[in-house]
Amino acid sequence: MTWLRAELLRWAPTALPYLGLTVLFALTLVWFFKRQQKIALIEQIPGPRALPIVGNALEVNVEPRELFQVIKGGSYIWSFHTEVFQRVIGLTHAWSWRSSFVRFWMGSRPFTFPFKAAHVEVILSSQKHLDKSRDYNFLHPWLGTGLLTSTGSKWHTRRKLLTPAFHFKILEDFVEIFNYQSNKMIKLLEKKADGNCFDIFPFITLCTLDIICETAMGCKIDAQDNSESKYVQAVYRIGALVQHRQARPWLQPDILFKLSGYQKEHDACLKLLHDFSYETIRNRRREFQESKKSKDQNATEDEAIGKKKRLAFLDLLLEYSDGVSQLSDEDIREEVDTFMFEGHDTTAAAINWSLYLLGCHPEVQARVHEELDAIFGDSDRPVTMADLREMKVTENCIKEALRLFPSVPFIARELKEDVVINDYHIPSGTTVLVVTYRLHRDPEQFPNPEVFDPDRFLPENCKGRHPYAYVPFSAGPRNCIGQKFAQIEEKIVLSNIMRKFRVESTVRREDLRILGELILRPEDGNFVKLFPREAH
Repeated sequence: MTWLRAELLRWAPTALPYLGLTVLFALTLVWFFKRQQKIALIEQIPGPRALPIVGNALEVNVEPRELFQVIKGGSYIWSFHTEVFQRVIGLTHAWSWRSSFVRFWMGSRPFTFPFKAAHVEVILSSQKHLDKSRDYNFLHPWLGTGLLTSTGSKWHTRRKLLTPAFHFKILEDFVEIFNYQSNKMIKLLEKKADGNCFDIFPFITLCTLDIICETAMGCKIDAQDNSESKYVQAVYRIGALVQHRQARPWLQPDILFKLSGYQKEHDACLKLLHDFSYETIRNRRREFQESKKSKDQNATEDEAIGKKKRLAFLDLLLEYSDGVSQLSDEDIREEVDTFMFEGHDTTAAAINWSLYLLGCHPEVQARVHEELDAIFGDSDRPVTMADLREMKVTENCIKEALRLFPSVPFIARELKEDVVINDYHIPSGTTVLVVTYRLHRDPEQFPNPEVFDPDRFLPENCKGRHPYAYVPFSAGPRNCIGQKFAQIEEKIVLSNIMRKFRVESTVRREDLRILGELILRPEDGNFVKLFPREAH
């Protein structure tokens, strides 16, 4: 044994490197064979022929054009000139006629596109396939791992914690803000209601930004009065930079993003936004602690004068953090910033598309005016929750606008385990991309899908429709937690506009150029003509 030990010690320095190489080679072989098995499974799914290394990336490759700033209506809108969305929609349209399920390679990353509601249901209804695509990672520096980007136990815990914050009674308290900010926008639009063409998109976007800031953080930024404020510009710039990076694979590695020069600007915006959020959280936390000390006295005074303090989303998080949840300032900042990000651009897009389509269809617009006149008459009183329940035509117009132009054009999930869809075995690591823009145009679920027809959403016309055929707010366990908030806001803002004005759209549907990145928006804005309504 002594001899054997001596021999091993003598040969060890020479043998160890070979042993290491052998192990490395064996692991590489295992990885290679597993990779080939996954590729074989993916290749069984119909799809365009892929090239080595680049896959199908060249089929959606477009000439990159620089990010630029457009100043419209006194506000800053950051835009991209890119045809990626049109290319993706074109590909999905071409292949959806051949198969209800298609695969696509973006470099070495496999993507699958389900086009049928039954196939989408397999993913969205599952409690297992909850992980967002890695494309959402570019939002982590801004949003951290809040409700939108978190996974696993953290997501489950946060979802359970935050659900009560969107209770009907709490949302009812925000109606006053929705009315106040939309009426401020109306006063600005009155100056434009002379029959001349202008872009209404930035007016609505700044209005929704004011709304979300006041409802989320309990403070006013007055974006509609000061569109050039550093905070307002930072909100739009950070979103633009994230989209710019998502659409360009060569900017996605951190080192290349830094070398490009965008990282410096990205971090500057990030600092401004986070500093604002943290300062607001500290101030509100201090007020919250002070109010606790004098809670009984304040409660008595409020009851005496019939006054009730309206709580912002941030205040509710502070209440939760004072209990068993123990949320830190960073935890709260993640959720507030997530709410800010998700809650203004999406609703702005939905309201704009609703206006655009009403401006294209005066006969439907007349029905909306008739409905609003029946509810409000000549009164300029604010909208109430009771009024919203009477707005059936208005609500169906918004739903149909979200069918044709869903605010979020893609829902991406990355599989952490294998799944079978339409008899195809899809391996873990695959990204399943639900293209809502295409899903909502399935002629089996929506006959004459390109036609704007709000009556599709009458109760009798919804019977028999697959529950996953229409998912503007996603669906299943990871659906949008703020969809009721958004629906109330959209109805109030849109109805306040339509009570005052008649709208004409100046761009035909066939001439529309659509940007589909984080949010679906018209590339060149929403140019309309506004006319004051006659006394009714």
